[in-house]
Amino acid sequence: MAEMKNSIDTSLRERALRVVPGGMWGHLHANRLPEGYPQFFARAEGCRLWDVDGRSYLDFMCSWGPNLLGHHHPEVEAAAERQARLGDCMNGPAEAMVELAELLVDTIGHADWAQFQKNGTDATTTCVTIARAGTGRRKLLAARGAYHGAVPWCSPSVVGVTSEDRAHILYYEFNDAESLSAAAKEAGDDLAGVLVSAYRHDLSRDQELPTAEFALAARAACDAVGAALILDEVRAGFRLALAGSWERLGVRPDLAAWSKAIANGYPLAAVTGREWLRKAASQVFVTGSFWCGAVPMAAGVATLGVMRRGGVVEHLEAMGTKLRNGIDAAAARHGIRLRQSGPVQMPLILFEDDADFAKGTLFCQTALARGVYFHPRHNMFLSAAHGEAEIDEALAAADAALAAVASARQTAA
Repeated sequence: MAEMKNSIDTSLRERALRVVPGGMWGHLHANRLPEGYPQFFARAEGCRLWDVDGRSYLDFMCSWGPNLLGHHHPEVEAAAERQARLGDCMNGPAEAMVELAELLVDTIGHADWAQFQKNGTDATTTCVTIARAGTGRRKLLAARGAYHGAVPWCSPSVVGVTSEDRAHILYYEFNDAESLSAAAKEAGDDLAGVLVSAYRHDLSRDQELPTAEFALAARAACDAVGAALILDEVRAGFRLALAGSWERLGVRPDLAAWSKAIANGYPLAAVTGREWLRKAASQVFVTGSFWCGAVPMAAGVATLGVMRRGGVVEHLEAMGTKLRNGIDAAAARHGIRLRQSGPVQMPLILFEDDADFAKGTLFCQTALARGVYFHPRHNMFLSAAHGEAEIDEALAAADAALAAVASARQTAA
């Protein structure tokens, strides 16, 4: 801890505290993580980060999702640099906007058109606005506990939020078809849309892939009254399937919100939609001075080009499976009971009998000290830059971390 007290990171936190409320904000605030995690970083390459004090980390948060192919992927960087020499924030978009929209429409199963924003919250909010404009209705169904952004209608915090902000939102339980149907019945003929995550990734609880029954029920609830099925792909998009996360279920949304991985770390979001909502999408007023940034769009074109050549999703699955199986085996060796849930390319590790996350905290702190950046409560992410050697490195750190958890348990006993 003496090293931390005298660190550049500590100095920057102290300086930030004087000029930034709380020193930091939102989900990137290191105070939300166990002690010892850095707040400030100096650089990134592939699947590694270096903090401002020079420590290196094998990263399993991938910038909280945007790093899909690896930091400084050569094709993406070359495309971004070419566009940067020409222009970025101009009086309107560059040709890259049209090219990227064409690629999205050609790639994503349900997409007849695309529209661009900057952040995931922009995209989910735009989806809701389009659904209401296209149906002339007000009510929105959302899963209880789901995260769809950081604005009053959906923020997980109620600080500064009024009841009026959520007056027309009704809640259901994810993967519970009866719950969803009941909420749809309550909304009646005022139902504008059903908003659902690609899979359940609520904080601090086991993840759940959607069942076919649930997905079909969501589709049927919308079809019954002409409402829009809205799929939130912000977190999962392009990591589970290139054409859409629900393609394997045979269920296509009317609208989908995308961000994080679509430009490999460059700030970009998108909404894709079906033909019947094209007019509504052209009529709503959603905009931003930076929403047509040409550099992120050029990066998006390059990212999608790499993805369309194939192999990325398969690689993520293979490396995620290796990581999951290795951690399960190590936990068994140390007599530790834990749960790994959700898709392997977006892993979550929770410990049994760990209501206060003490085991998860010790596990992550020990791994961090060995240069591996895990998260104790939030789903993590793999990138295409995570290879066999990196997974072996992570498993070695995880083994040491599980040994620490086992030792702490024995000491407590």
